[in-house]
Amino acid sequence: MKGLVIKNTGSWYTVQTDDGQVIECKIKGNFRLKGIRSTNPVAVGDHVEILVNQENTAFITAIADRKNYIIRKSPNLSKQSHILAANLDQVFLVVTVNYPQTSTTFIDRFLAGAEAYRVPVVLVFNKMDMLDAEELHYEQMMMTLYDTIGYPCFEVSASTGEGIDKIRPLLKDKVTLLSGNSGVGKSTLINLFLPGVHLKTAEISDAHNTGMHTTTFSEMLPLPEGGFVIDTPGIKGFGTFDIEKEELTSYFKEIFHFSKGCRFNNCTHTHEPGCAVRKAVEEHYIAESRYQSYLSMLEDKDENKYREAF
Repeated sequence: MKGLVIKNTGSWYTVQTDDGQVIECKIKGNFRLKGIRSTNPVAVGDHVEILVNQENTAFITAIADRKNYIIRKSPNLSKQSHILAANLDQVFLVVTVNYPQTSTTFIDRFLAGAEAYRVPVVLVFNKMDMLDAEELHYEQMMMTLYDTIGYPCFEVSASTGEGIDKIRPLLKDKVTLLSGNSGVGKSTLINLFLPGVHLKTAEISDAHNTGMHTTTFSEMLPLPEGGFVIDTPGIKGFGTFDIEKEELTSYFKEIFHFSKGCRFNNCTHTHEPGCAVRKAVEEHYIAESRYQSYLSMLEDKDENKYREAF
């Protein structure tokens, strides 16, 4: 029997079969051992085969090839990865300039990881209604930066509904992952997209201006207009996984563009003479924040400081 994994609670997987049944499944014991260095070898969005045994317990026995996925370093096990979701049409990366503040380092690491696995990203800047004039100006500058690089940006307020009419049409007939730091308003957004779902939302911790963790598992929710939105637990950091230093340039679109002018084709853009990328940074064709994010990924193979998670 074939189906789609629509929910993962850690030990159980909910599979919607091709004939419309919803079946709770476990993973076959030896399934974890087939060289999959992941804390969750099966992810939400996976197309799978299941088998029901004589005791009426269902097991996932095979996964179809994935077209893509979003993966991050496991928060607890440095040699393992954690797949947030598979077979995506796009990601809405929800970010906030404040309440809480999303760092450009987090955004850039997420974007590089998405580039590595060929997942398009839309940046959704939430909580515009809570920002003062200076913060709104900074938000506009960030949106201009990422829009220029090639990432569509939208300004919204999930609490007032402002700007939602611009992003809602993008969801139709697509599989969309909602991701971002805890507290940026993913659950509030989903409640707007899907009236009646009533996902839990939490207040921001005033002491640290950080989000409180509300979603504890990943789930695919069907949209009335067609398609799915995938809700995932909020993440504090985004440790990228299995990206080689030599490949990193190509996951920063604008750095890759200028790197073609470097004197050496294996230029790391750190110290080499004739580096077109460093020249572009000096001349403000590449944002300093993006270059610093690139350097942090280049230098930080351990990545511990970016991968704590709730």
